Amino acid sequence: MSAKSAINKVVFTPHDEKMLAAVQVKRRTKKKVPFLATGGQGDYMTFICVSVTNRKPCHVSITKVKQFQGSSAFVKRSQWTIDQLRQVNGIDPNKDCAEFDLMFENAFDQWVAGSAGEKCTFIQILHHTCQRYSATRKPEFVNCQSKLLGGNSILHSAADSVTSAVQKASQALNERGERLGRAEERTADMMNSAEQFSVTAQKLAMKHKC
Repeated sequence: MSAKSAINKVVFTPHDEKMLAAVQVKRRTKKKVPFLATGGQGDYMTFICVSVTNRKPCHVSITKVKQFQGSSAFVKRSQWTIDQLRQVNGIDPNKDCAEFDLMFENAFDQWVAGSAGEKCTFIQILHHTCQRYSATRKPEFVNCQSKLLGGNSILHSAADSVTSAVQKASQALNERGERLGRAEERTADMMNSAEQFSVTAQKLAMKHKC
């Protein structure tokens, strides 16, 4: 079982929740840790998870989950409601990168995901979830690629591909129609020429007969 599947089963399912997304992260900047804090720096893995309750009205949470070295257990460390999320910063809107920031009412964290792909998937699901479930002010998504916010999503790309195919087919039909039109014009010209030739031949035949 993967870590993310285990987190869903152990942390969220018992509370009648469903995990929508999770990304393993590390801090971009070092955070001061008290000398007696449980688990030293680098002694644990951190996951940022998005979950929703199965019961209605639905409540969405963003939870920081940790797994300490030498333990198979997952522990909730911090949790916020989706309405406490103020800003998601994708760092660079022009290229895929693994870095992103999350700003809440009372917290601000700078993260780097395991890969740019994991970060992109997480932000895309988080944005969709915010649009669907945020009851009050929706969080601001800044420095994020348009493909993550619906500007150039997979569905849009598919629609663009279909539109392009239709345009190409239409163009091909128009060109074919033009070719057929030219062929019809040539045929008509040939028929007119043949008709004129037949009339001329008949006149000549009548002349010689007389």
